[in-house]
Amino acid sequence: MSKRIFVGSIAWATTSEGLRNHFAQVGPVAKADVLTDKMTGRSRGFGFVEMENDADADAAVSKLNNSELDGRKIVVSEARPKAA
Repeated sequence: MSKRIFVGSIAWATTSEGLRNHFAQVGPVAKADVLTDKMTGRSRGFGFVEMENDADADAAVSKLNNSELDGRKIVVSEARPKAA
């Protein structure tokens, strides 16, 4: 299983496809999701990306942290496991 990457401080206009394209600069992306509010459908300002391999995931964290996406600097880090 590939590492999950947390992406914070996402612009409201950023889509899952836009997030996927931004991370594809580093390597193949298995999955990219911008989380949305269930009631309004508006972005919650963060999302998750899964790269196809761990080396690309590590490279994405180091290269894309504090990079600009849709006019905002994003925060990129390895995702923490869900609390039980």
